Amino acid sequence: MDSYQKLLLGNRAWVADKLAVHPDYFARQADGQKPEFLWIGCSDSRVPAEDITGAEPGELFVHRNIANLVIHTDLNMLSVLQYAVEVLRVKHVVVCGHYNCGGVKNAMSRQNFGLINKWLRHIKDVYRFHQRELSCLADPQARYDRLVELNVIEQVQNLAQTSLVQNCWREHNLPSIHGWVYDLRSGCLKELACLRPGSQLEDIYMFDFDKENGGEGI
Repeated sequence: MDSYQKLLLGNRAWVADKLAVHPDYFARQADGQKPEFLWIGCSDSRVPAEDITGAEPGELFVHRNIANLVIHTDLNMLSVLQYAVEVLRVKHVVVCGHYNCGGVKNAMSRQNFGLINKWLRHIKDVYRFHQRELSCLADPQARYDRLVELNVIEQVQNLAQTSLVQNCWREHNLPSIHGWVYDLRSGCLKELACLRPGSQLEDIYMFDFDKENGGEGI
């Protein structure tokens, strides 16, 4: 049996398990979604959002990319964010990184990885912002772990700096933004940062929503 066929068999078993408990499970799922959470995580196969949080399908609206980055020119991420906050009206946005992240590790090196260099550059910038703190950590693993954490915290700030989020704060007092890190070594999540609606940011990143002069944008 080819490995992909095991996935199809696993699906059949999963369907049977769900229907055995709730015969109308999939009928209810087809009615629509109303998740409370937008999850921005890493594409790493070891960090499945629903599994590590115990969430059911329909509870998390998920976007994943390498090293859980929030980049202001990433139209994919921005489209997901806009739909989540403006249409689904999620109450919480979670940025979840994880220790032993390959993207962060590669960004710490000088190795050339080709196209992905452009993506990892954003993590290198996080390293530069916090170079003084990181250089004080003599243990390479401790430095690696701390950069994973700092990267999450930076992405929380990047979310709050979007006009999408700020406008939703202004109009709906939503969402709260959380920064978490997942420990592959223990299976546990740890909270690193939290910004509530209306949190004060650096002045240069705050928007004035004057619709007569340019609109709201993203």
